[in-house]
Amino acid sequence: MQVGVVSDTHDNGEVVERAVGTFHDEGVDAVIHCGDIVAPFSATPFDSAAFDFYAVRGNNDGEWSLQNVVGEFGTYLGEMGELTFDSAEFAIYHGTSEPIVSALIESGNYDYVCRGHTHERVHEQQNGAIHLNPGGIAIPDAPEAPAAIVLDTETGDVEFHDLG
Repeated sequence: MQVGVVSDTHDNGEVVERAVGTFHDEGVDAVIHCGDIVAPFSATPFDSAAFDFYAVRGNNDGEWSLQNVVGEFGTYLGEMGELTFDSAEFAIYHGTSEPIVSALIESGNYDYVCRGHTHERVHEQQNGAIHLNPGGIAIPDAPEAPAAIVLDTETGDVEFHDLG
C-alpha cells in the first residue's frame, strides 16, 4: 500500500497543490496530514476519490470548523491518531511535545511514527519504529524545502518529494 505523508502546509496553496499532485502522480491509497493545515480552505484540495485522507490537529490549526470540513471527506483524528495499513501500525501526532514524540517512538507499539511541527525532514529508525517528518513550508531555520513523503508499507521504501 502506498501512503502519502505531509505536514505544516500553513495555508500555502502552492505547496498544498503540489502535495496533492504528487500523491495523485504516485498513486497513493491514503494521505496523512500531520497538522498545521490552518484554515479549512487549505484542507479541501485533499478531497479526492483517489485516496483516503486523515489529519491531526496542529498547534496553528485555530479554526474549529477545520474538523468539520475534513470530516466531510476524510477522517479528523484530533490531537493524535492511530492507523493500521497492511498490518503496519502508525502513530500520527503533530509533534508539539518532544517527550510525547519520544514516548511514541520508544513504546514499541508502532512501526511508523509520523509527525510535523519542526519543519525539518526526518527519516530515522529508533527502537524498531521509523520516525518520519516531511518538513514544512519555509521558516527561517528550516534547512530544506517542504516535502511530501510516499511510503510503501510492503517494502518499507520511503521517498521524499520536494514541494518547494
